[in-house]
Amino acid sequence: MKRTNGSPAIVTVLLLIGFATCAYSQDIEATLVGGGVTPSAGTVIRPKSSVRKPEDKGLRAHTNVEVLMPAGGRPLEAPPYSGYGYETPASLACIYKLVPVVSGCNPNATTANPTGGSQAIAIVDAYDDPLAANDLAYFSAQFGLPFGPSTLSVVYASGTQPPEDPSGGWELEESLDIEYAHAMAPNATIYLVEADSNSDADLLTAVTVATNLVQCGTARSCLLPKGAGEVSMSWGGDEYPSETTSDSYFNQQNVVFFASSGDGPGTSWPCVSPNVVCAGGSTTARNPQTGNFLYELTWSEAGGGLSAFEGRPAYQNTLKTKVGLHRGVPDLSFDSNPDTGAWVLDSNYFEGGPGGWFIVGGTSLASPALAGIVNSAATFHNSFAISSSAENATIYANRAVAADFHDITLGYCGPYSGYKATGLWDVCTGVGSVAGYAGK
Repeated sequence: MKRTNGSPAIVTVLLLIGFATCAYSQDIEATLVGGGVTPSAGTVIRPKSSVRKPEDKGLRAHTNVEVLMPAGGRPLEAPPYSGYGYETPASLACIYKLVPVVSGCNPNATTANPTGGSQAIAIVDAYDDPLAANDLAYFSAQFGLPFGPSTLSVVYASGTQPPEDPSGGWELEESLDIEYAHAMAPNATIYLVEADSNSDADLLTAVTVATNLVQCGTARSCLLPKGAGEVSMSWGGDEYPSETTSDSYFNQQNVVFFASSGDGPGTSWPCVSPNVVCAGGSTTARNPQTGNFLYELTWSEAGGGLSAFEGRPAYQNTLKTKVGLHRGVPDLSFDSNPDTGAWVLDSNYFEGGPGGWFIVGGTSLASPALAGIVNSAATFHNSFAISSSAENATIYANRAVAADFHDITLGYCGPYSGYKATGLWDVCTGVGSVAGYAGK
């Protein structure tokens, strides 16, 4: 592993044709119904890494991952698993009109993946995922995504390899993040920047490294940024009074920052920062007999609301009757309900059990996926105009354009499910979800 002048170590990944020699076996079965299938019932679990603890406020962050564990065990067979309606890169690309739409956007039938992406997307997470490279290569091969020596670089934010998360939760987070950022922007370079721990201090150190990588292609700062791209942060924590002093980390030239809104009612930092695009969660409802896409509605557990400490940014001035003087979140949304989750490959041990294919949801899916979509939508013709605020200004200016965004008006969210989805913007799904690349 090469280190230069004490800078963070960068591991360049090479695709090894024979790396995936594990035998994946079928552990559950589906019941055929009228030519389609109905999967067996399952249980949604929240990993230890995703548990919000009051004592962590302002000190440590948690992941926003939820996992659907089907009854009878987890399918350890390469997806798309025949008869199951969980999302793949191609089915999500179909739903969100990133490719020519096929009727039903069925995961068992759709094969067209996004083809865009350029420059860089940096993923910031805590702890080390030693199998990130192999898993991304296998995931890419399974779904027909390109993968090569320049696809992924793993960066240690402190210059020293971080420890692993004993619970495996952060490793699952990292697999989810790199796989769906890559799926939505397959031609972009992915940097996985690993913080030493989930402390805010370590994660913000990693954010600085990620920013430098997007701007300069190196972990060190440069006098004149040479590139542009996105930084995705799928983690967060409860708001705290002094959070505004750290918002400057996300006000950087040529970089758009994304963060997850959280997997429970209420707001979360850094998602509420005015210098961040806040990624909320939705539900992609499917016909249980055929697996065909029906409609998109709210995910009742997605985070959202009005910030207690962040003021209303200029790009939300048109929402003043809804948000008052507060920053309102989320800005836009993406499928996050674990019941309609996406296939993720993580070969690390998880919660004491073996790795393999998981069905994963949570707003941790939304942040990297939306970062990838915005990366693919960008022309980068004027890098000096790129920032999170500029991206949000574009989103809000186009939110009423049906060809650019799907306005989600079905469903509820928030404490006691007391908030109803409404037109153009609400605390459940923001402006709604993306519809193609325009207006981003």
